[in-house]
Amino acid sequence: MALDFRNVNTLWSSLIVETLFQLGLTTAIVCPGSRSTPLTMAFAQHPNIETIPILDERSASFFALGIAKKRGIPVVLICTSGTAGANFYPAIIEAKYSHIPLIILTADRPPQLRNCHAGQTIDQVKLYGNYPNWQTELALPSAELEMLFYLRQNIIQAWERSLFPYAGVVHLNLPFCEPLVPIESPNLKDVNPVLIEQQLTQNIQKNFLNYNPLFLDINCFLKLWKNTKKGIIIAGVDHSYQPEKYCQAIASLA
Repeated sequence: MALDFRNVNTLWSSLIVETLFQLGLTTAIVCPGSRSTPLTMAFAQHPNIETIPILDERSASFFALGIAKKRGIPVVLICTSGTAGANFYPAIIEAKYSHIPLIILTADRPPQLRNCHAGQTIDQVKLYGNYPNWQTELALPSAELEMLFYLRQNIIQAWERSLFPYAGVVHLNLPFCEPLVPIESPNLKDVNPVLIEQQLTQNIQKNFLNYNPLFLDINCFLKLWKNTKKGIIIAGVDHSYQPEKYCQAIASLA
């Protein structure tokens, strides 16, 4: 997918989507809303990401949770500004304690429209308390190459932190100014699309995707256990993507 240079919001959003795709994203769940339009359009237009619209945010969040639990890779969940994101809270708590990777993208009003009685505006920074593995608010969209590199690095960081050192939730709050719809803007006339695409949509490092917890060296722990006459194995409720091997490992230790 080529980046969308119609305006700064479409460029920003399409870079988010393309970076996530190259990292391994296959599914995004989108809830309706105006402020999230740039994100919704970017995900919907990507040919290799399944984008599923679900009207109710609570239902959408648990639907995303189920897909991520089955596949073992992050699912993106998108909503508009205001109280919409608050409806994700129960599923986020579930994802934390079950170690299920979710990436939450909440669209937001720009800083100048906060605390001034603008509609659909609440404090969305650290909306989910201490439940995410990582959370941050991104800068306002910009077409400067340095800012686009900043955006890409934050998306890579979000993907990695949703998986390591243990799977869980990442929350990115994304402010957008108007125009929210993908109309063409003359402000990008000095931007070099070829240069930007060459530098930003290639050579994304994916080394951490080869990480497999099944191959961790546990010899040091086995030595301690062998010197113990009696012990107890606590098989917790953490989600296993390979339940048969999980049970076999417990039996082998026993």
